[in-house]
Amino acid sequence: MLIHRRETLKLAVAIPAILSLPRSGRAAGEALYDFKPTGNARVLHMTDTHAQLNPVFFREPSVNIGVGQMKGHPPHLVGEHFLQKFGMKLGTPEAYAFTFLDFESAAKRYGKMGGFAYLRTLVKMLRSAVPDGQSILLDGGDLWQGSSLSNLYRGADMVQAANLLGIDAMTGHWEFTYGEETLRKNLADFKGEFIAQNVFLTEEAAFNDAKAFDRDTGRVFKPYIIKEMGDHRIGIIGQAFPYVPIAHPKRFTPDWTFGIRDDEMQKIVDHLRSTEKVDAVVVLSHNGMDVDLKMASRVTGIDVILGGHTHDAVPQPVSVANAGGKTLVTNAGSNGKYLGVLDLELGKGAVKNVAYRLLPVFSDELKADAEMAALVEKLRAPHAKMLDETVASADRLLYRRGNFNGTMDEMICDALRHQLDAEIALSPGFRWGTTVLSGQPITMDDILSQTAMTYPEVYVQPMSGEQIKTVLEDICDNLFNLDPYYQQGGDMVRIGGMSYRCAPNETAGRRISDMKLGDVAIDPAKSYKVAGWASVNEQKGTPVWETVTNYLRDGKSKPKSSGSQVTIVGVDDNPGFAGQA
Repeated sequence: MLIHRRETLKLAVAIPAILSLPRSGRAAGEALYDFKPTGNARVLHMTDTHAQLNPVFFREPSVNIGVGQMKGHPPHLVGEHFLQKFGMKLGTPEAYAFTFLDFESAAKRYGKMGGFAYLRTLVKMLRSAVPDGQSILLDGGDLWQGSSLSNLYRGADMVQAANLLGIDAMTGHWEFTYGEETLRKNLADFKGEFIAQNVFLTEEAAFNDAKAFDRDTGRVFKPYIIKEMGDHRIGIIGQAFPYVPIAHPKRFTPDWTFGIRDDEMQKIVDHLRSTEKVDAVVVLSHNGMDVDLKMASRVTGIDVILGGHTHDAVPQPVSVANAGGKTLVTNAGSNGKYLGVLDLELGKGAVKNVAYRLLPVFSDELKADAEMAALVEKLRAPHAKMLDETVASADRLLYRRGNFNGTMDEMICDALRHQLDAEIALSPGFRWGTTVLSGQPITMDDILSQTAMTYPEVYVQPMSGEQIKTVLEDICDNLFNLDPYYQQGGDMVRIGGMSYRCAPNETAGRRISDMKLGDVAIDPAKSYKVAGWASVNEQKGTPVWETVTNYLRDGKSKPKSSGSQVTIVGVDDNPGFAGQA
């Protein structure tokens, strides 16, 4: 059985979007997190931390456009539309945590968010509120990548932090980009379980007896775990990012195939319910929210999908109807800013009631856990001098997240064009990367938080105008395809030196127009010198962080950035659009 419609509607009106958190001192803040549990099982969920061990600033997007049936629906709401949907008010801590509105002044008032020392305090508080054995902490992936330290330690630092935090199970995405040897070494040190039902050996790897969790099926990792919660059982299925060999260099995972694999998911759900006799089925997913919403409409028997990958912070679950009942879909943001709390009232073979909160982690309102703070300091100390070096000062708010150009990537594109003497620069539309406030120092740590990865090399190559348009069209279709199963979850490639118009509601091949280099139209037949980084094809250039650092350090006066050079059309009435990118 699944959650009844009546009980799902009760959830939507009975549970506040988030806790009300006035800024009234640390003790008061902790008290406001201390709410009474409901039900007999507590599932805590975090995702897309991107290895941010310390508190961060992170500006939520002003452009998160939904197309087709997703227009105007979570997660594709920004700014005031978001506040209205979830019953929040402008100028509150909630507005700061969940939107871009008045971001800099709110950041100065409410401070940084996240940080593992503060997360551990909150996790311990929430787990201690329920009986021993009746809680579990899950991580949705992108835990090991995205910071200076994770790049230096190849994710091993985050394994230590995860063990101390008490993560019981996780799935993955960027974890795979360290390659199989490092992945398996880190997993051997991880005290929890790594679950991924949708990763299989290739035919050749299976023939050669490559390592797998189940040789008969070719499944590489354990597909699920079962958690005993008092007298009840919860089945938790892992769903890794489906497009790892497409979105990243194939050389990192040559023996493995991925994919969404609805049919395999259905088999596991059916097995858990009919054979394992679980009382609830939860999917720990790194699909991205739009993909999860479609999966929820196709696969029956799932009670809740705890989602990640697209960095969408959605305060209330979305209820999705399917042939077997209803499934709730959540997404828990990124960078350690939030912790999802799912309280379940379990009955015999069924979920009787659900309460869900997505808690913003205000680090100024929580005490740092001493043991975790000591671990973070220990990991950071050997590299602190390098990381704390001030490279430049931010001349404006520097952020990345949003469907189109962000100011941080504009700076990276300026560096690529200047240092590599290119006409045009391309920077990938990654959704990880923290925010630097205007006037604050840009440290080496900040630069690495935007660029630290296992294929960071810069490149310069000639591209025709036609080739540039093809690249832009392909990435745009990945972002705005009407079928979520053809979306991979990133944002639009960032550009420098050129401009263009984009019509997200158009069809494939018809979204990009009016491409210009300065005031001159880009000629489809002409060759242009293009610089970029993070190519899936192996490159021989220097790491992009060296290029950016050298650009900022050279002491020469920098031309003022021209800002976004993308004009977005046909979206003025879209609740996921709050003005030009």
